[in-house]
Amino acid sequence: MVLKKTAVLLVGYGEVPAHKSPRDFYDYNHKALTLLAGKFLPNTPWSDALLTRILSWWDHREWEQEHRFQSPYNWIFENQRVGVERYLQAEYGRDIQVFKAFNFCDGFLPEQVLTQIQAQGFERLVLFPLLVIDSAFTTGITIQQVNQVLNIQDFRCLPSFTERNDYHDWMGTFLTHQIIQTNGIYNPSQVGLVLMTYGSPLETRGYDTGIRENQSLYEAVRQRLVHQFPLISIGWLNHNIPVGWTRPDVNQAAENLLHLGAKTLVFCPIGSATDNHETLLDLGRTIRRLRQRRIPCTQLPCPNDDPGFLKLLVRWLSPLITTGNESRLLSERTSSKP
Repeated sequence: MVLKKTAVLLVGYGEVPAHKSPRDFYDYNHKALTLLAGKFLPNTPWSDALLTRILSWWDHREWEQEHRFQSPYNWIFENQRVGVERYLQAEYGRDIQVFKAFNFCDGFLPEQVLTQIQAQGFERLVLFPLLVIDSAFTTGITIQQVNQVLNIQDFRCLPSFTERNDYHDWMGTFLTHQIIQTNGIYNPSQVGLVLMTYGSPLETRGYDTGIRENQSLYEAVRQRLVHQFPLISIGWLNHNIPVGWTRPDVNQAAENLLHLGAKTLVFCPIGSATDNHETLLDLGRTIRRLRQRRIPCTQLPCPNDDPGFLKLLVRWLSPLITTGNESRLLSERTSSKP
C-alpha cells in the first residue's frame, strides 16, 4: 500500500522529569500559566510572574519532600509513541512515522517538533493530542501552538476520545480485571470506586473547560461497572489555585463512599491517558492519610502503554492516515497489472 509520507504527532503536557532546580519548574509553570491559567485568571505580566514563582517554589519543595519524586510521564509517553509507531508501520510501512511533543517542555514544544517534521518533507500531518478530554483547556492549547508554525496543507486531527464507546468498553474491562485482582477478599458492595478525572475551574472567561465531557465520560464508565460495584463516585483532581473547582474532589469522594459503607477504596484514573504527578504524587498524599486511619486503598494505573490501549489508538488513527489516499491506491493497483 502506497501512502502519502505521513507524520503522526502525539502531544501531551509533558512534565519536569526528575528533581530539578527551581528554574526548571519556573520555565515549565510559566508556559503552563501562559496557555492555561490565562483563560480563567486575570493576568498581567507582574501577576503571571508572581504566580509562576509561587507555583515553582511549591512544586520544587513538594517534589523534594516526596523523596525527590521523579515523574514517569515523559518516558511512558515515549513508550506510547514507540508502540503506536510499531503498530502503524506493521500495517502501513515506514512512510508512517510517529513523533512526540510536549506542551510545556522546551526542546519538545509542538512548534519545535513541527519544524523538524516539515524539514523532513512529510506530506500529511495527523495531530493527536493524547488526552482523553477535549476542550479549549486541552486540545485547544495544542492547536494554538501548532498554528504558530504549521504549513502542511494536508492536515488531520484526532481531538479526543471522551465519547468513544470502545474506550468506555475497554476501560470498564481494564478496571474490572484489576479491581478483582487486588480486592478479591471484599464483597463487591464494600468496594468504593473513585473514578478520577482532571478538575476544572467553574468560572472562566467564556472558555469551555470540558466539564460536560468529563461528566459524560464518568457516567459511561460507571455504567460498565455499577452492576458489579455499586459504590462509585467521580473524583476531580483539582489544583492548588484559589478559584472555584469542580466537586467532589478525590478527598471528598473518598469520604462519601466510606459513609455509604465502603470497606476499601480503589482510585481509578479514567480521564488521564498517562500517569503523572497528579495521579501519583497528589493522589499519594490522599492515600497516605486514609491508610493512617487503617482504611485499605488501592491505586490503579492509567492506560499508559498497555497493548490493548495502544491498539485502540491505532484503530482511531488509521482512517485519518488512509483517507484521501484513494488515487494513490488506484495508481498502485493499475501499475501492478501485467
